[in-house]
Amino acid sequence: MKCKGFSVLRVLVAAFALIILLGLNGTPKARATTWNQTWSDEFDGPAITGVDATKWLYDTGTSYPGGAANWGTGEIETMTDSTVNVYQDGVSHLIIKPILNGGSWTSGRIETQLTSFMAPVGGRLAVEASIQRFPGITGVQAQGYWPAFWMLGAGFRGNYTNWPSVGEIDVMENINGMNTIHGVFHCGVEPEGPCKEKAGLGGTTDCLPDCQGTFHTYRVEIDRSTSPEEIRWYLDGRQYWQVNSNQAGMDATTWANAVHQGFIIILNVAMGGNWPGNPTASTFSGSPLVVDYVRVFN
Repeated sequence: MKCKGFSVLRVLVAAFALIILLGLNGTPKARATTWNQTWSDEFDGPAITGVDATKWLYDTGTSYPGGAANWGTGEIETMTDSTVNVYQDGVSHLIIKPILNGGSWTSGRIETQLTSFMAPVGGRLAVEASIQRFPGITGVQAQGYWPAFWMLGAGFRGNYTNWPSVGEIDVMENINGMNTIHGVFHCGVEPEGPCKEKAGLGGTTDCLPDCQGTFHTYRVEIDRSTSPEEIRWYLDGRQYWQVNSNQAGMDATTWANAVHQGFIIILNVAMGGNWPGNPTASTFSGSPLVVDYVRVFN
């Protein structure tokens, strides 16, 4: 009995080893993803101070130097570097606040000093922010508000005339205080082209319970570890949109020009423009966009 039991044990061990071998060399196993945080701003500066100048620069005026007027969108505000419009609040938040003064709107727009946020060959990039948008401001009071958390291809800096071929990824856009967010990819040529410009390739979703009352996490992932490559959009960890490198109408050159590069990260609140329409006499002045953090992972 002892010898027989030993023989059975050897058979079981051999069978188990075969299962392991087949698992390793047969059907591929799921691969766990480890994200490493490579950059962040938690906005921990003193109250009523500007942004960290080692991380951000201000876009001011109504256009880039030599670029399209009104930032190319028809928006009507003037961007400033004043702490009236852009400041840290002393409790780990960035505030961007549009202000109506004497019939004219001012607001804020900042972009990262770095232009090298990119997904490496065979790897991934994730860009994420926690944002609260205009608490309590909806309906006619929000007419014309256009907040955005987005990215532009690094080649745009200093050129300002090569949109949309250089690539744009809108992580979060919202207009007029609505309970809907938009994630959009811009590429190729204008009009039309692979990204259907000027509209771009976009998806939408609603915040739960709403976009204004609490913080939500907005995230985009550029994934070059898959075939086809993908860009995916998330709200509070839930994917709601994606575009692929092989989707209908897309070509390899257009995708590479728009995706295989570094990116600049941008936060701003526009007022008015071609999409939301302009503010009215009912539009509230001074409702803040509140940003808890911006983080980058690879």
